[in-house]
Amino acid sequence: MEQLSFFDMAGEASPPPGAAAYAPLADRMRPRDLEDYIGQEHLLGKGKILRQMLEKDIVPSMIFWGPPGVGKTTLARIIAGRTRSGFVNFSAVTSGIKEIKEIMKQAEENRSYGTRTLCFVDEIHRFNKAQQDAFLPYVEKGSITLIGATTENPSFEINAALLSRCKVFVLKALTTADLTAMLAHALSDERGFGNSTVRMEEDLLPSIAAFANGDARTALNTLEMAVLNGEISPDGSLTVTRKTLEQCLGKKTLLYDKNGEEHYNLISALHKSMRNSDPDAAVYWLARMLEAGEDPLFIARRLIRFASEDIGLADNQALQIAVAAYQACHFNGMPECNLNLAQAVVYLSLAPRSNALYRAYETAKIDARNQLAEPVPLNIRNAPTSLMEELHYGEGYTYAHDTEEKIARMTCLPESLEGRRYYLPTEEGTEKVWKERLAAAGRSGWGRHKHSQSTGEVAPIGSFLRSPAPVLLLHTTE
Repeated sequence: MEQLSFFDMAGEASPPPGAAAYAPLADRMRPRDLEDYIGQEHLLGKGKILRQMLEKDIVPSMIFWGPPGVGKTTLARIIAGRTRSGFVNFSAVTSGIKEIKEIMKQAEENRSYGTRTLCFVDEIHRFNKAQQDAFLPYVEKGSITLIGATTENPSFEINAALLSRCKVFVLKALTTADLTAMLAHALSDERGFGNSTVRMEEDLLPSIAAFANGDARTALNTLEMAVLNGEISPDGSLTVTRKTLEQCLGKKTLLYDKNGEEHYNLISALHKSMRNSDPDAAVYWLARMLEAGEDPLFIARRLIRFASEDIGLADNQALQIAVAAYQACHFNGMPECNLNLAQAVVYLSLAPRSNALYRAYETAKIDARNQLAEPVPLNIRNAPTSLMEELHYGEGYTYAHDTEEKIARMTCLPESLEGRRYYLPTEEGTEKVWKERLAAAGRSGWGRHKHSQSTGEVAPIGSFLRSPAPVLLLHTTE
């Protein structure tokens, strides 16, 4: 467990003589104050919420949620220094409940002397329930200010009681422009390579920034490796070429352009190749992205979206396989997860197609936005009290399990939307089964709105989005 003395303010401790020279570049270039901090303008920009909190010296317990290398630890240290708080860094690996309680006891003692304590817990999602609960009473009493950092969704990984007492801030991946500026600063700053003459081809810094994929630590480590392996000239200067950089990375750089356009072009190519049932093209575009350094979790998230948008209930396994691929990427990481993604991509490419779910939601969305105040029908309201029963809550409700078809023949939509159809299953794959079941239950003829007539056609989804008024899907021709 890394711990500074409570009587030493964060950011004021000096490293031992000569230590900085041997520290990694990413550590040497760690920002010391908000003015040096790069990124997170949505939180730290002028007038933004976190900036205002710091300026007013109102710092609640917080959770920083974001990808690796965006400055969660650095921001916590800056906050501790700005508020002149003692800084304690907890590790899920080395800190047990006993150590936590000892530090908490010391924090309470120092509180009585007017010294605040900021406890930083990196990867707080790795703490078990008991460890997280150990912080709870001290957060409630204000003995400590807790800042937890996590790469996982805090809603799922952090105890609800602890989470409810913390403000969650979402930190975003750094942009290529942010990283390029940071790398240029590292070349000129004395803490970096400012005391050396480093020559680089003009576009190599954006190349490194694009390769880092929003991770400042990766960007700085890559720059350091490239500079230390650069060609030394007689005058002592260092020259870094593209060849040098490619050798350091073990792969070609800049398969994505510096503006990021190719990033979106490639994910579009993958999506459309799968939609076109072309597994060969889909695997190729997958390989292009992975070998360029794309985050496999980003690809996996796109596959999950594809499974519901383009396949839906035509193949009930599609979504499960896509989610399983995401989990495999999370567990294995690169390069081991490349085959997990390839398996999912090929399966999704060959699965039957249906965009009925997508069309259903997009159409329902229009109605939901245009009629936000639509009351819930009385027959499907719950009636836990006698007063509600007197007001006819639940009157007319049919218990579906009491029917032969296990489908209640009653209206569940608001009165103005009675008869509206959103989900129109196709004949593709297992969706044909759902279509037949709805028909057997007497719902195949539903779809006529009391103010509309059937056209017998399904309008393109684009027309719904362009239409000023809700458009009905009445009968499918598929």
